[in-house]
Amino acid sequence: MKSLSWLITGLFLYGIALAMLVQGALGLAPWNTLTSGLVEITGISFGMMTNLIGLVVLLLWIPLRQRPGVGTVLNVLLVGTSAEIGLWLLPQPSGLVAQVALFTGGLLLLAAATGIYIAPGLGPGPRDGLMTGLHERTGAPVWLCRAGVEITVLAVGWLLGGLVGIGTVAEALLIGPMVHRTLPFFRTVYAGRSAAAAVAAETRASA
Repeated sequence: MKSLSWLITGLFLYGIALAMLVQGALGLAPWNTLTSGLVEITGISFGMMTNLIGLVVLLLWIPLRQRPGVGTVLNVLLVGTSAEIGLWLLPQPSGLVAQVALFTGGLLLLAAATGIYIAPGLGPGPRDGLMTGLHERTGAPVWLCRAGVEITVLAVGWLLGGLVGIGTVAEALLIGPMVHRTLPFFRTVYAGRSAAAAVAAETRASA
């Protein structure tokens, strides 16, 4: 139950972070650029399109023989939904300073949310699983699979009118080092609380 609550909290916050980045309007990461591009040509909402892309990517796991976890399925269902809530709640800022502040807050929240939802180890997101699946099936290095997929979706998203800008570069450069810090932090917090809960349960059982 605790693992599931961590997962859901992390995924919900991840979607809110995406909404902050979208409303900041300084540029989006490759997959979100693709999402915004498809929104431009279809009229489907950003949150719904996020979920639909996640579902399509998850279907690509089948020929790659990847097995989703509960975290994978909930990722497809919840991230776009919470992003839609965030877009409804957050107004677009007026002025560059407000845009930068919202984008920066979104990037920080994105890094924290990633650490929170990965900490329980209930399954990777559909996009991460696609890259590891390509690595296992082709033998190409993970970094090459990731770069190839993300450059492709960024190019397609840009051609479709997706949001590309300085924020795209900033997120590409910063999110990796930020998650490198948040992931071990939240794993330690999660493991510590799990150990404390186990000790408490054992104490109650022996009382």
